[in-house]
Amino acid sequence: MKNSELNARRAAALPRGIASATPVYVDKAQNAEIWDVEGKRYLDFAAGIAVCNTGHRHPKVMAAVAAQSDAFVHTAFQVLPYEIYITLAERLNRLAPISQAKTILMSTGAEAVENAVKIARYHTGRPAVISFVGAFHGRSLLTMGLTGKVVPYKAGFGPFPASLYRIPFPVAHHGISPQESLDALARLFKADVEPAQVAAIIIEPVQGEGGFYIAPPEFMQALRKVCDQHGILLICDEVQSGFARTGKLFATEYAEIEPDLMTIAKALAGGFPLSGVIGKAKIMDSPEPGGLGGTYGGSPLGCAAAHAVLDVIEEEELCARSLRIGAQMLERLQWIKSAGKGPPIGDIRGLGAMVAFELVKPGPSYQPDPDKVKQLTAKALEQGLVLLSCGIYANAIRLLAPLTIPDHHLNEGLNILERALAEVA
Repeated sequence: MKNSELNARRAAALPRGIASATPVYVDKAQNAEIWDVEGKRYLDFAAGIAVCNTGHRHPKVMAAVAAQSDAFVHTAFQVLPYEIYITLAERLNRLAPISQAKTILMSTGAEAVENAVKIARYHTGRPAVISFVGAFHGRSLLTMGLTGKVVPYKAGFGPFPASLYRIPFPVAHHGISPQESLDALARLFKADVEPAQVAAIIIEPVQGEGGFYIAPPEFMQALRKVCDQHGILLICDEVQSGFARTGKLFATEYAEIEPDLMTIAKALAGGFPLSGVIGKAKIMDSPEPGGLGGTYGGSPLGCAAAHAVLDVIEEEELCARSLRIGAQMLERLQWIKSAGKGPPIGDIRGLGAMVAFELVKPGPSYQPDPDKVKQLTAKALEQGLVLLSCGIYANAIRLLAPLTIPDHHLNEGLNILERALAEVA
């Protein structure tokens, strides 16, 4: 089978609204390597959008899922519960930066955010939720309403649920300081919604789709104080930043704060659909029995995979590995920028192995250059490297190599990136 043939069949069978970053169809994958249906090999710097932190088909993850599938695959936890859900919740409660925590398990990141908002509204009796410009929280109507980027996620899908508000995310090179974001929040309280009507503020400690912008620790600490002052719950969305991606198990830990609720998904189960909400017990216990749940929530296979993922993170010291990978990526990008090896590079940023850089147009104004980003991802793919773009201006490249990537594959991927940048200069 050829990629071109599958693309033709796809166009006939699938709606055009489901888009793919590449025209490549996967045949098999192992750790940081992927082979397409035509036998071509690629290095994966996308990791299924930060899902495969432990690499594709990690042996321990696959063995755990195989063992669970030999026992049972699905009963629905709301009908016939099972111990592996409980043991995973107990483990997450211990690991999360939340004291006296409880956990509910779902299937997707959007489900996790939806449930976090439900719990926050029930506990506080308030309707409003505040999010940030550039945020991405999912593709359901509620989570699209929270998302701070119009194209392609929100365009044409409105109206969105009411009582959702948005303030600027602090981004220094966009001219927005932490204090200016806090001032915008204060203005929101004066002009649009009183604090007594706000159930929660939801923030990504590192924005994902928005461009890998890192929330300064002092800003997170200030948000915590504002929430405490007004009885507002602080929700940290760790869907993309969690599970060793940033050099800590959760990026929230850098701020040394305790969120009220935390959403998790993506890398939690190494490629198997699993998500969750971890929160303070008194908050999590607010909804009545039957108010929370989902048919596939806390899948036995996902729970088994998640236990194995947590084992691998600990045994292979992936938090420390993430820091080393990130440092190597940042060093190479800074060298490419200073040497003028490619098109103009603007901001370079990263926390652990969650690294991004922006392509900008020539000149002192640092105008975004999304066209060059499209050229770069295409050129890199030709040479065997999978890259993803991001950012509200679509001019950032995010590097999301598996944390288990061998050094020689990491270097090979960075070499391809350097060559591709030079070719699109």
